[in-house]
Amino acid sequence: MQASAIRRVRGRVAVLKALAHPVRVQLIEQLSRGERCVCELHEIAGGDFSTVSKHLSQLRQAGLLEMEKRGLKVYYHLRNRCVLRLLACADEAAKTAPKEVHR
Repeated sequence: MQASAIRRVRGRVAVLKALAHPVRVQLIEQLSRGERCVCELHEIAGGDFSTVSKHLSQLRQAGLLEMEKRGLKVYYHLRNRCVLRLLACADEAAKTAPKEVHR
């Protein structure tokens, strides 16, 4: 496999791994409605701040989010809305998956 193909596959895997957690998908869904402060995302996702921050960091490292510091607060927004098409595709695939997959 050529180096460019290997990089492309690794990039895809990084994005899919970043989305492979219910909290991270929930965070993406919230951010699809617009920019949010970490404090808001923490309330939505639950858990402690460090866990939510780790989830946000993983999404950011995969190239899905951008952050901006404003004073003491940190705001996140979607870097590229194409991830929403990927989630819509996952919704379609889930509709046709065998019922036992949804347990």
